[in-house]
Amino acid sequence: MENIRWGVLSTANIAQQQLIPAMGRASNAELIAISSRGSQVYEVASKFGISRAYESYEELLHDPDIEAIYIPLPNNLHKEWVIKAAKQGKHILCEKPVALTTGDAEEMVEICRENNVKFMEAFMYQLHPQHKRVKEIISSGEIGDIKLIKSSHSFFLESRVNKIKMDKAMGGGSLYDVGCYSIHAIRYLLDSEPVSVQCFAELDPETGVDLSTFGYLNMGGGVRAMFDCSFDMTRRNEYEVIGTKGTIRVPFAFRPDNNGGVGKVITQVADIIREENVYGDLYRLEVEHFSNVIQTNGDPEVTGISTINNMRVIEACYQSIQTGELVEIK
Repeated sequence: MENIRWGVLSTANIAQQQLIPAMGRASNAELIAISSRGSQVYEVASKFGISRAYESYEELLHDPDIEAIYIPLPNNLHKEWVIKAAKQGKHILCEKPVALTTGDAEEMVEICRENNVKFMEAFMYQLHPQHKRVKEIISSGEIGDIKLIKSSHSFFLESRVNKIKMDKAMGGGSLYDVGCYSIHAIRYLLDSEPVSVQCFAELDPETGVDLSTFGYLNMGGGVRAMFDCSFDMTRRNEYEVIGTKGTIRVPFAFRPDNNGGVGKVITQVADIIREENVYGDLYRLEVEHFSNVIQTNGDPEVTGISTINNMRVIEACYQSIQTGELVEIK
């Protein structure tokens, strides 16, 4: 089976640091083109040995040899370019969050469906095998009935001047940037959707973006979840599942690549602690998974429905921040 031919829409840091190298390691992908709005694209193409460089996104989308597009643009540009890529018949891996509203996410998923292209939100963490191991332990009944999930994702944002992350109109703020992972993980681990949320945030007085957000989710059936996300705290990316008999702690939940690709699953029942190391090349797994979805006409792990539902929760969180009230999710 031939490799899937990829193009990258932007020279963003995450593309250069993570996805482009991962495409080089992937067994079923070939990066043939990159685009940017300016001449810097030639330097990046030369650096990574990419054969085709375009000074506009449109040129790349019109390249007939490209089958799949990776979009790491600012959050507020995702919708425009996902739709344009879909209409050119390109399969699309788009960075999270794919949109700023539920309505936009629904429209993007529908247009991709209408144009018969595969579409996946780049929640790469889910492809790491440590999470399947967590779900196996939950299903086994070892820690009893789940009562609570706690998740934290934060880092200290050093420079805050002219940063996309600090621009409200561009989809900045800690909830969009890292809180979306915790919300996604809670939903994924429980295979259920929250019935209500209440959130509180510390807002930047100049830009209005949430520097930190603290959320409480009622998952129904007596199960609760809490998350925090922040640009004002040290680097953390973890969750803990608490049951009636024991706990599961995952300290490198979202960025095991920062631990050499090794995820840790720490289970404790009474005084007995078991620590399991689970390895995975996070971004390579993401590229290979989506390439395989295209090759086999399969379905992506992160489905369009999941993307829409995650966006619905994020939107409810922002509504709760604004009103200070509990928000029910339909």
